[in-house]
Amino acid sequence: MVSVLQNVAIDCADAYELARFWSEVTGRSLHPEDKSGDHETQVMLPDGPLLHFNQVPEKKTIKNRIHLCLRPETSREEEVERLLGLGATLVADHRKLDGSGWVVLADPEGNEFCVLRSESDRAAMSS
Repeated sequence: MVSVLQNVAIDCADAYELARFWSEVTGRSLHPEDKSGDHETQVMLPDGPLLHFNQVPEKKTIKNRIHLCLRPETSREEEVERLLGLGATLVADHRKLDGSGWVVLADPEGNEFCVLRSESDRAAMSS
């Protein structure tokens, strides 16, 4: 017997607004029944668990113990710029001169996530 991962739950102050941010990040829709003011919302990912946003009264106070890692379809640099434009903030830059590494960003509520190298970035390094 095994368990199947249903969703990744993210505590937040405004479930609908944070879900809208992540909907833009992933290019995926909110659950069709979700609306502004809902205390629970979901982003519908195609081949994996849902991103579930749960409104809680307490603020984030420490570093995440679990975080999302994104592999962009474009270059890592293009995606970092796009996400900063959506409202993410830079937390740490771990890019190396040889093109390896990653960037740590935070969503509008301070939840950290990583932007990894794209497949094309990785292929360019191996050639």
